[in-house]
Amino acid sequence: MAKITTIIDIGSNSMRMVVFKKTSRFGFHLINESKSKVKISEGCYKNNGNLQALPMQRAFGALESFLQIANNLKSRKILCVATSALRDAPNKKEFISKVSKELNINIKIIAGEKEAYYGGVAARNLIDCNDFTTVDIGGGSTEFAFINNGDIIDTISLNIGTVRIKELYFDKQNLDGAKNYIESQLKTINKKLPTIVGLGGTARAISKIILQKDNYPLDILHGFTYDVDSNSQLMEGIIVAKDENRLKELGVRKDRYDTISVGTFIFKTILDYFEVNKVITSGVGVREGVYLTDILRNSNDKFPSNFNVSIRSLIDRFVDDEQQSAYLGNNAKKIFDTLQPLHNLDLKYRSALVIASKLQLIGFSLNFYKNEDHTFNYILNGLNYGFTHEDKTLIAIVAKYSKKSLPKTEDIEQYKQLLPSLEIVQWLNFMMTLNISLNSEYSKLPYNYSLESNKLTISSDQNCYIVNRALQKIKSPINIDIELNKI
Repeated sequence: MAKITTIIDIGSNSMRMVVFKKTSRFGFHLINESKSKVKISEGCYKNNGNLQALPMQRAFGALESFLQIANNLKSRKILCVATSALRDAPNKKEFISKVSKELNINIKIIAGEKEAYYGGVAARNLIDCNDFTTVDIGGGSTEFAFINNGDIIDTISLNIGTVRIKELYFDKQNLDGAKNYIESQLKTINKKLPTIVGLGGTARAISKIILQKDNYPLDILHGFTYDVDSNSQLMEGIIVAKDENRLKELGVRKDRYDTISVGTFIFKTILDYFEVNKVITSGVGVREGVYLTDILRNSNDKFPSNFNVSIRSLIDRFVDDEQQSAYLGNNAKKIFDTLQPLHNLDLKYRSALVIASKLQLIGFSLNFYKNEDHTFNYILNGLNYGFTHEDKTLIAIVAKYSKKSLPKTEDIEQYKQLLPSLEIVQWLNFMMTLNISLNSEYSKLPYNYSLESNKLTISSDQNCYIVNRALQKIKSPINIDIELNKI
């Protein structure tokens, strides 16, 4: 597998490119993301599906630039896929041949079901949810992947897309006709859709607007969840917006003015038809799916159990001593379990404590001073895949407040919407501080723990002067007597 791989996705409306760099067998991170709104399918639905000269020229120019970026980033592998626009075009060979001869890029046209599968692979590996349906609205088609208990059980592609619906119905002010057409396509799906994972530009654009409207504490789309009922009126407003000024007032980005109304119309019609009320936003899709099926081809296109690519990538890049990281994680479990009778926290919080402990060393690799702040920022913005926003925020907060004092209400006020009670946060931060203090000498000592009433006895086979001094300064949520003994 190439260390640096480029994935190009030629869609009906936009052409996108991502470049990934491997850090270990399954670990990777994004090093470039580029987009060009070439609208390769512009005018084709009015011309029997044939690609038009000017859109093909735009697409070729974008590909030429993408290739330049990939080469400058020393990419050793380029995978290029094309979806609905080329799939349906009678004259597609003209464009494919030109690209192959002049740019040496081989375009692979994928069937709608394969496109849906790639989206499903990306979502099931990189979204924290086991049962959902992906909906990916493109320019010419919409793809669905049905995931049950983490497995893709079916994929469907329907001829519903923003460019297609716009040219056939919206430009003619025929919204009733558009709705009837979309619903006639949806009738072929005979499944319940309890939770939708929205892939693609339309879903992300809607979520971005909701984030701004609600003053959401994180500016992160991937994993953002909202309920449909409380945002239905907003979607209606986007659909009926008459001009760019109104779209701007609603918070729509300029590059989405031409497709957001029709895209929202399609998305809302799907949500209403299947009576869906929960949407999870995905920042990943076909491109990530193509990449994952490449690196996971010997693993059934699925990460091993208990593996998280974001944790792995952060440790690969920013933790100099992995043994220290592993030690802190294991010791965190012991501390949590020993103190269970006092804190009485759900086991899900043990996971947050362990991950925060493993990643605590990130900040030191960036700068010793303010290392907790660096760790906080990198966890919050780098723990991208496989976590809810609530989980990643809690992990970041636990890693940040790992010194002597416990966090106060004002310290977590900005993120309170995503955090559990202050008492829970303080317990986790106390255990985090205890864990770090016990490793003050970086000795990775195998401690034994025992709890009797409110007295925690910690034993080791060495004298630990620095550790003992550190333990005396720790603040705890309740009165706990901590004693360190040499066996």
